[in-house]
Amino acid sequence: MSKTEVVAVDGWEVLDSRGTPTVACEVRLAGGAVGQASVPSGASTGRHEAVELRDGGDRYGGLGVLLAVGNVKGPLASAAVGADAADLAELDRALRAADGTPLLARLGSNAVLAVSVASAIAAAAAEGIPLYRWVAGNVEVSLPLPMVNVVSGGAHAGRAVDVQDVLVVPMGAASFGEALEWAWRVRRGTAEVAADRGLLTALVADEGGLGPPLPSNRAAMELVVAGIERAGLAPGEQVGLAIDVAANQLCDRDGYRFAAEDRLLTTAELVDEVIGWCGDYPIVSVEDVLAEDDWDGWTAATSRLRGVQVLGDDLFATDLRRLERGIGLGVANAVLVKPNQNGTVSGAEAVLRRARAAGYAPVVSARSGETEDAWLADLAVGWGAGQIKVGSTMRSERTAKWNRLLRIEAELGAAASFAGAGALGHGDRLGATGSEASMAAYSDRL
Repeated sequence: MSKTEVVAVDGWEVLDSRGTPTVACEVRLAGGAVGQASVPSGASTGRHEAVELRDGGDRYGGLGVLLAVGNVKGPLASAAVGADAADLAELDRALRAADGTPLLARLGSNAVLAVSVASAIAAAAAEGIPLYRWVAGNVEVSLPLPMVNVVSGGAHAGRAVDVQDVLVVPMGAASFGEALEWAWRVRRGTAEVAADRGLLTALVADEGGLGPPLPSNRAAMELVVAGIERAGLAPGEQVGLAIDVAANQLCDRDGYRFAAEDRLLTTAELVDEVIGWCGDYPIVSVEDVLAEDDWDGWTAATSRLRGVQVLGDDLFATDLRRLERGIGLGVANAVLVKPNQNGTVSGAEAVLRRARAAGYAPVVSARSGETEDAWLADLAVGWGAGQIKVGSTMRSERTAKWNRLLRIEAELGAAASFAGAGALGHGDRLGATGSEASMAAYSDRL
């Protein structure tokens, strides 16, 4: 019997950062190594991502996960026991086969992912190495460029503004530690500016961003730019903006509705709107500019949004088939990688590696309903993702990931490599990196 053979699987219910139940799992190996993991859940979810299993009924308002936990202990344990955790791809195939549906709707993606992640953690423990080292194998690792929430709206903040998040990207920083410190300074500076303007700063969104009600999306962007300046940093040179439009949340049968601004836009008008934002603010990344199935619109938007990272989240849903379609159409130039959208660690990794091979920039991402687990940080480093997005610089489920990255940076010491601005998506169709183009454009306006 191999020391990495799975001998036992257990599961239980825990609470995520929104107080909603989620699945935790323990995998035990023959050699005595143990891996434990709890998995996140999203608020802004697309219809193409893997399906969480919820109990329904009255308990926890129908959001309990005892059925998923039962599947961890039952059919998924049966599939995993006897498998080699060191061959995670094969173990994940067994888990998918046990479910038997494309989006893991029968046993639940939350159950499947919990077993997958716990197995990876156990395999790393069996080798006596950190998870990021086990994931990387013999490949050199690097610390990712952080994308950090500062002001939130949409489904993350009671629609205080229509766009879901205005984030900062410290692309001028020389190290991960410096990048995180700059982001912290910007969030504090933005809070100070907001307070000076009489805005509520006690309202904190799901992922730790500020959530003051604002009159327009532009007001949110202008506020963060003012926060960058209050922090003593140069907008567009040291720190850029990233916008998560989360257009799925804006879309109805009549078009794209900006409720806070009382406006209804067509696909072309929304693209024009975003292009206008990019012309007026130091934006280096735009996420989910259109809805998940607006492929024609996405094709046109990608060709027009030159010089910025065009990031697909709901569009790709960390699904290899959807990514292949996007590659074929020349849609976007970056892909958000959320393990729970896919349902297994190896499946998410396959999406990341295919994206990189096609010239797309991968961005590893947490969810709005997170746990204190930090395994996502290890995956981002081990996969060499280049970028990571886990929320703001406060709330323990967010700082757990940032703190893990700081620990890895300290552990690597002088050998620590930082992805920096070069990790931002560009591709041949753009001619320059998003950060270079945005910095030049914004500098010209000053």
